[in-house]
Amino acid sequence: MSDPASTDPLTPRPEHRFTFGLWTVGNRGRDPFGHETRPQLDPVETVHRLAELGAHGVNLHDDDLVPPGSTPAERDRIVGRFRDALDATGMRVPMATTNLFSDPVFADGAFTANDPTVRRYAIHKTLRAIELGAELGATTYVMWGGREGVECDAAKDVAAALDRYAEAVNVCCAHVRNQGLDLRFALEPKPNEPRGDLFLPTVGHALAFIETLEWPDMVGLNPEFAHETMSGLSFHHAVAQALWAGKLFHIDLNAQRIGKYDQDFRFGSEGQRDAFYTVRLLESSGWDGMRHFDAHAYRTEDVDGVWDFARGCMRSYLILAEKARRFDEDPEIAEALADAGAARLHEAQVDWNDPDQVAAVRAEDFDLDGLRGRGHGHERLDQLVLELLLGVR
Repeated sequence: MSDPASTDPLTPRPEHRFTFGLWTVGNRGRDPFGHETRPQLDPVETVHRLAELGAHGVNLHDDDLVPPGSTPAERDRIVGRFRDALDATGMRVPMATTNLFSDPVFADGAFTANDPTVRRYAIHKTLRAIELGAELGATTYVMWGGREGVECDAAKDVAAALDRYAEAVNVCCAHVRNQGLDLRFALEPKPNEPRGDLFLPTVGHALAFIETLEWPDMVGLNPEFAHETMSGLSFHHAVAQALWAGKLFHIDLNAQRIGKYDQDFRFGSEGQRDAFYTVRLLESSGWDGMRHFDAHAYRTEDVDGVWDFARGCMRSYLILAEKARRFDEDPEIAEALADAGAARLHEAQVDWNDPDQVAAVRAEDFDLDGLRGRGHGHERLDQLVLELLLGVR
């Protein structure tokens, strides 16, 4: 007899490619005004619990798994025990990253610190963490510049900082190439916090930066819902542009309210429209990357609440994926899309390599009165989407 959960579209399964970070479910509820509210989780327990919930894998910073200052023997023991848990559960480590923000040595930045010795240490730590990630099977390496920024603008030459940032990324790419590792990099933009202003604050900034690198094909993006929303921007648009550029290497899903600190709420708990359009985009595009949840449980929760949080992230994604399927099958929505001319945006109108076509556009007459007086049906279409999300369609 088949397990009903195996056919329930809202039950997470490994093939959905849901991942969490050790730092996400492991977040202990500390904030700037209060100490931890939850005990520290054992990474091995995390692997087993996430596997039970139907997750595909778990990601990590270097320090999440191997505490700083560990001896080589301790490091090998910790990593070996973690690998045993992965093997026992079938879980994977698709992505790894480096903590270049917690240690006070990075107070002035890591790759962009004014002190060359700090910059060398940041590269040293990253190269070692790259090797740890590759050892555990990671094929994507995220770079979040949490301290790459400034409060005192007089202390930083921005162009020089970007030179040093590019230098560090180039060194990491060269190391991967020289070691023959199957790994590519994903930059994670963020506008501010913990620094007053961070370098590479948005997806657009990061895309421009990538084109200056020695091996731009090795470097893409890891956009995050909260980070783009903090800027008052549309996450869905950011993901769409990353896909359009062929640079969506990874994604961080969570929830955020505009104008707030980096909240990292459970996916779908805020910004449901943007979340819906993002899920629909990912599912309709056929993007085969991980659906990674870079979020954490409310500070009010105990350990059981952490697993409720993890379950909720995955369930919310699956609910929105089901809504996206209904969107595509709803005849009234299809009619409203046709009235809005949505499909016509795919029509190319001029071959810019053909001077005759360009000249024809130059000479064309237009019925401007007819164009000006035409409605576009967006109110009706938007209301239908709202009704779909509210569950009345």
